[in-house]
Amino acid sequence: MKILVLQNCEYETLGAYERYLADSGMTCDVVHTYRQSLPDPKKYDMLLIGGTPDSAYNRSQVPYLAQVYETLSTAVDGNIPCFGVCCGAQLLAEIIGGRVYRNPEMEIGGYRVTLTADGRDDPLLQGFPQDLPVFHWHGDTFDLPPQASLLARGEKCQNQLFRYGVIAGVQFHLEVTAAEARHWAARYAGELSHVGKSAQQVVAECEAFESEMHHLAIRLIQNFLALIDREAGPS
Repeated sequence: MKILVLQNCEYETLGAYERYLADSGMTCDVVHTYRQSLPDPKKYDMLLIGGTPDSAYNRSQVPYLAQVYETLSTAVDGNIPCFGVCCGAQLLAEIIGGRVYRNPEMEIGGYRVTLTADGRDDPLLQGFPQDLPVFHWHGDTFDLPPQASLLARGEKCQNQLFRYGVIAGVQFHLEVTAAEARHWAARYAGELSHVGKSAQQVVAECEAFESEMHHLAIRLIQNFLALIDREAGPS
């Protein structure tokens, strides 16, 4: 497979997802969208889309994000599989008919999300526990797009994971390590007061979940690849 990785922020990689795909022998073209032009998505078998502090609903004032939106729209129209994380998920939700807006509360640190009835039956979450640990750093959320399935929900932010055919959007982060959380906590220190947590607390919460999150991140991306194969059908 040839995979287009859209890294939308200098400080936020696709972590375990990207490493697994590369280690599996797949070609991963990483494009830093905030400083590079975007290639034609139709040349790729899958898109992996990362997060950014910029908000999806402000894309008209953020030129690189407007380009990402157009690239993803082309991919969705062409039925190219897309896996979006955080703002990447929000952009996909908006493209297929949802709405992105400010969540009443920010989520930063370690949380838990719960599978819905659809999530328990969905092949994307095969082998997942009913309740799973995740890492968050976001202030926006999205409405569930029409005809999409909500697969996981949270307490402070309802819509956490959706799927629409070969389009999947994941609000939470399974792909990060405690080292990456430490880097974010230093970079975005001004946001910690919104949740009443210290940098040390946020990093410790990630560290406590790190091993299980890594296991689940690998399973999730494996399940998504299997889903692509299944949706493609026999050649």
